[in-house]
Amino acid sequence: MATSGEEALGKVENDTYDAIVLDLMLPGMDGFEALKIIKARRPETQVILLTGRATVEMSAEAMKLGAMDFMEKPADIGQLIVKIKKAQVRKMILVERKSEE
Repeated sequence: MATSGEEALGKVENDTYDAIVLDLMLPGMDGFEALKIIKARRPETQVILLTGRATVEMSAEAMKLGAMDFMEKPADIGQLIVKIKKAQVRKMILVERKSEE
């Protein structure tokens, strides 16, 4: 868990994660900026974005920047767990492909 975008980036720099659930509204830096940096540093990491004010444009931007999924808050925990499990599988596939190359 991180309380800011900067803290999340520090964690991503020091550890690897299969999936990151990232809020768009973060102190200091928004979730889109954090997403760009996370994907640049660790492209195989799967990111699920959360927001309280979803729009079609925001969803499209999230996907364009490399988010795996986009959910509106309050998120259904069951759906979020399913998405996290899918993220883990996607990351494993990406890592396997990379190691085969």
